[in-house]
Order: sequence, then C-alpha cells, then structure tokens
Amino acid sequence: MPTASEPVLEAMRAALEQAFAPRTLEIVDDGARHAGHANAGRGHYRLLLVAEAFRGRAPLERHRMVYAALAPLLATSVHALNITARAPDEMTDSSLPRDLRDIRQ
Repeated sequence: MPTASEPVLEAMRAALEQAFAPRTLEIVDDGARHAGHANAGRGHYRLLLVAEAFRGRAPLERHRMVYAALAPLLATSVHALNITARAPDEMTDSSLPRDLRDIRQ
C-alpha cells in the first residue's frame, strides 16, 4: 500500500533527476523521527545526491542548487531537508555522514 509521502518522493526524484542527472540519488523519508513536530504535515527528508554538477562548487552553492530544483515542493510538501551533495570524485563511504552510510547498505 502506498504511503502518503510516496507522491512527494516521486516528485522530488523527478525534479532532482531532471536538474542534475545524478549518478546516485537516495531519498529517505525521515518523518517518523519528527512525529509530533509542529510541521509534521509537511515532510522531513534526508537526501544523498552525487552529480557532476557539483564539481568545483562550495557546499553552500550545492545546497542552493538543490533548493532551487525543489522550490515548488519546498513551498507545499517539504518542511526540512538534510542534504548531502557530492561530486563523483568525492564519493566514498567514509566521506558520508554516519546516518547515510546506513542507507547505502
């Protein structure tokens, strides 16, 4: 049975694939960790994105690029994003935050 977040996840995936043609794209619905939160009706997500578009760009610029690609969803369906954005040559399991290492296995 589909969950309420599945349409949002699909829309996020489509927007990010169109904007970045990523080598790796992993999106985790983190809403259960925020039950009872004031904005619980809008989603909390963790995102791992590896794309050539991030090569040579500072972390803040990478985040701005992701926010721009997801702008319509941020206004309606997404409350919080935990973003890990890397260029392909920066991608090693040891370079990932611990919580994202878990989803890669």
